[in-house]
Amino acid sequence: MTIESAKVVETSPTKLRSATRSPISARLGLFVADLILINCAFALSYVVRYQWEWFRPIAFDARLSDYLPIQVLFNLALLAFFWLDGVYAFRRGRSMLDQVWSISSAVIKAVFIVWVAIFIYGPAVYSRLMIAEAGLITILSLSGLRGVLSWRAAQLRKQGIGVSNVLIIGAGELGRAVMRAIFARPDLGYRCIGFLDDDPQRGQTDIGRFPALGNISALPELLRRGGIDDVIIALPWSAQQKIAQLVSICQAHRVQVRIVPSLMQVNFSRLDVSDFGGIPLLTLREPQFDPISRVVKRAIDLVLGTLFLLVALPIMLIAGIAIRLESPGPIIYSQIRIGQNGRPFKVYKLRSMHKDADKEREKLRALNEAKGPIFKIREDPRLTRVGRLLRKLSIDELPQFWNVLRGDMSIVGPRPPLPEEVQQYSDWHHERLRVKPGITGLWQISGRSDLPFDEMVLLDVYYIENWSPALDLKIILATIPHVLSGRGAY
Repeated sequence: MTIESAKVVETSPTKLRSATRSPISARLGLFVADLILINCAFALSYVVRYQWEWFRPIAFDARLSDYLPIQVLFNLALLAFFWLDGVYAFRRGRSMLDQVWSISSAVIKAVFIVWVAIFIYGPAVYSRLMIAEAGLITILSLSGLRGVLSWRAAQLRKQGIGVSNVLIIGAGELGRAVMRAIFARPDLGYRCIGFLDDDPQRGQTDIGRFPALGNISALPELLRRGGIDDVIIALPWSAQQKIAQLVSICQAHRVQVRIVPSLMQVNFSRLDVSDFGGIPLLTLREPQFDPISRVVKRAIDLVLGTLFLLVALPIMLIAGIAIRLESPGPIIYSQIRIGQNGRPFKVYKLRSMHKDADKEREKLRALNEAKGPIFKIREDPRLTRVGRLLRKLSIDELPQFWNVLRGDMSIVGPRPPLPEEVQQYSDWHHERLRVKPGITGLWQISGRSDLPFDEMVLLDVYYIENWSPALDLKIILATIPHVLSGRGAY
């Protein structure tokens, strides 16, 4: 269940949003900007049609002032359809594609209205082609404005400006789904201050950076303290009576409350709707890639994997020479990791530690800095000088493109765990093993080794549930600056 499908991403009043404008002033500012751009687009379309004469020569000459009645009608029709089509309906997390679609739909209808008016009432001097050009320029300019505003808002939210403090009630699968979306999408502008759960274990165990704040009975006291903008209830529908009570408590404290629908506790993208004698049925699909998606992802892996491996060969050759000159032992190091559906495989890396370093792992267990079933030491004494540089720039992982071509791994996916790590997994941690592990992933561009294990799993499951070729491309492109910076790599 993503935040978007749970309908918990709408803007709401907040006590701590002084750094941003109110929704009303934002709508008013956007309305004024739209009016300016619409009329600029209309004037530009006049220049394109009558002065530049694109597409075809003019039959009748006309001044821009002659179009004043048409310009007024164009403005009124556009603004009316903008209102009806929800162009000014502010919803946090609304995709750029959705905004462009709303604008385009409204503009097309407004252009049609103006065409009809010209056909019925207007003189022949009016150009229908000019109105079409005005519509196209309007779509481009208003979409460009939305793109800039969306990008700016996302950057501010990543900096903590305009962020809403969220309290989650319920730390089961529904609650963790909300946490995944909050963590994976900082641009949405939500900060989880913690969660409540009546389960003795879940209510007292932190999940990464999301602190456990105790039982649900603590809600009134937390609301009295203030600082909470939104409460998201992520409980199963079997707890309807409790949900109703929690809603009443939030309303009494004038705090916005939202409820995650627990429809089979799945992402809506995993539901197929079919017809059964006129009765709509919902069919649950496993949260794995369908056959077509697997073929697409495998094709991407083969093409990019081959390209990256060819580019990496000279770098690996130089690194291999440096490894051999500094310390004895093999250049390529292999290790058993756990892949898709728990299948073990050999992962290949450039050796970054001295020979037989694995045998010293137990001696260094007390120095482990990672939280959860994972072993990481920032200043690992087993690293060689060359190995430390290879780790910092992730050069040691370049041989894993061979694992990609073999089909053991994907370019993008969860980090491949060790067998002893998997033995320590909680039940919900196993969800990350549903797909092939990857060389990079959301965990790589969100902190790498600095991430607690629970947060890494939240990102992995979010990736699995929201996979698309575009998401893979975004992660691959974002990986490059993160690798070059060396942040979180050790």
